[in-house]
Order: sequence, then structure tokens, then C-alpha cells
Amino acid sequence: MSSLSPASEVILRHLDHFADRHVLIAGDLQDTLASQIQAKSVRAYTNQYHQWLPLLKSMGDNAFFGLAADQSFVKYCDTLIYFWPKNKNEATFQLRSLCASLSVDTEIFIVGENRSGVKSATELMNGIAKLKKIDSARRCSLFFGSLTYQTLFDRNNWWQTYRYDDLTVMALPGVFSQTALDEGSRLLLSTFDDTMVGDLLDMACGCGVIATVLGKKNPMLKLTLCDVNAAAISSSIATLNVNELEGRVIASNVYSAVEETYDWIVSNPPFHDGLGTSYQAAEDIIRLAPNFLKKGGKLRIVANAFLPYQDILDHVFGSHEVLASTGKFKVYQATKKA
Repeated sequence: MSSLSPASEVILRHLDHFADRHVLIAGDLQDTLASQIQAKSVRAYTNQYHQWLPLLKSMGDNAFFGLAADQSFVKYCDTLIYFWPKNKNEATFQLRSLCASLSVDTEIFIVGENRSGVKSATELMNGIAKLKKIDSARRCSLFFGSLTYQTLFDRNNWWQTYRYDDLTVMALPGVFSQTALDEGSRLLLSTFDDTMVGDLLDMACGCGVIATVLGKKNPMLKLTLCDVNAAAISSSIATLNVNELEGRVIASNVYSAVEETYDWIVSNPPFHDGLGTSYQAAEDIIRLAPNFLKKGGKLRIVANAFLPYQDILDHVFGSHEVLASTGKFKVYQATKKA
């Protein structure tokens, strides 16, 4: 069995319970438990593209990626195992969505690391399912109950909007910079003064604000945006649409679904995966960028000043520039040699 997260190891202590159940595993799926658990049937739903790809290989059509699980996908499941994410608003959105499709009396297990805020699950599910804590191990908690009330769910009620640079930004729960533009992205945008033309890829686009700002100021730019988060994909599409911009928005694990080359790759890359710190995505964005840049194309990223990206940039591109710097962030640019 492959390495499992602490939360999955807690679920392992209760495997006998699932043997005669039709199980739906959802939430923050950090490992391959969904493809290993023994039950009458097992389905997995995630809104994270990079979590879905390995599940697709092992589970085929029994693994689903999207903003919300399709009702036809979950309707025969009688047991939900939900892995709590680090963002409570995201958990609320997902659980409300799931409980609108699952049948009354569906058994519900909610598990997560204590530092993630999983202990608020009982309050969050109040009136929907009465949960009780049934296990605690590996600094995780496991709650159990059954669905007593099928919720109503309309994703249109979950949008957050704010204004930036005379533009409207649309964002769903769990998307980076959901309620206001972050300091790093502001610094990155401040470095774009000259007119831009050609093809631009906004990598790890979040709610799409970087590409939208640049596209609005530079009508000759052709925009492509990508992210692993289905909520980010939906948010970016909405942000482009409300600002009357055209752009292609795709789900991609870094460059996994990117097929073209670009004059610009811009990014405020993540350095977390779930609760853990992970530089892998940002390092892959840099390391693989030359394969997706035209000759003379530029990679421009913002990162926390303490993150060790200078050496990677020099190794990959031969050199780099620091275009802006604060005590907390730096904006780096590297150019693919002609």
C-alpha cells in the first residue's frame, strides 16, 4: 500500500465498516486511499485536477473531477467519507453541494487534521447531519453521523465579488484571493508598464485577475489561463466574462494539458498543497517553462522573498532579473534565449 496521509490512516482503522457499503470519497484527497479501500463500490470526487489524474488511472469513470459532483455520479452512494480541506469556506461549499445530491440516511464520515479546523464540522453540519466524534489519532479527528436533511444548493449563491483596477473579480470558496487581491499579485501587476502583444499564459490563475488586468490593458494579448482547482477554473471564466474579455481557461497540472507556446508566462505560483508546504508546482513552472515559451519569450513570477527560486531560474534560463522587491515578495523575470 502506498504512503497514506494521517487522515487516511485514521480511516484505515474503520475499514470493516465499509465492506458492504457503496462509498463516495470526497474532499481533499491527498493519496490513493480511494483506489484501495474495499467496499461494494467506491467512487471518488475531487475538485483538484492533480488529485484526479492518478485516480483516473486506477478508477476510470469511478473518479470524477469538477466543481460539484454530478447527481448521477453520487446518487447510488450510501456512505460519504469526506476529507476536510484547510479552507472552511471550501468545506462548506462542497458539503452543501454533496448533501444536496445524497439521499437522506446516507452515512457521513468527516475526517481531517486537527490543525485544519475539522473540529468545526459538527457546527457546520448542524441541522443537516448530527455528527459525533468517534476516533482521534495521528493528530486527526473522525466524525460520524447520517444525513437527516437534504440541502438545497445553488452555486450562484456562493460568489464573492470585489473590484480591482476598475475591474470586477469573481471568486468561489477555496480560490486564492477570494475576497481581495493579495499583496504578491499586486506587486507582480505593478511591474507591467510596457504594451504587451502575443500569447500569454496565466499559470495557477486562481480567480483570473492577473490575466484579466493584463488583457484589459493590452487588447492584442491572446489569453490562456490554467489551474488545478475546478473552483478557480469557474472563477476565472466568470471574471473574464464579467469584464467582457475572451480567453481560454483549462484545467492543467502545471503544463500537463498545455499544448501551445507563449510569448509570456506569468504566475503567482502556490507553495502549499493542502496543509503542507510544497515547492514542487512552482519549481515545475520554472523548470519546464522553456518548453512552452517562444524564442525570446519571458517567464515572470512573484514569490515570497525567502523561497529559493534564484538558483533554479539561473540553472534553467542561464540568468534572471529581479524586477521588484519588498521585504516579503520578489518579482523575477527570465527570458528564453533566441
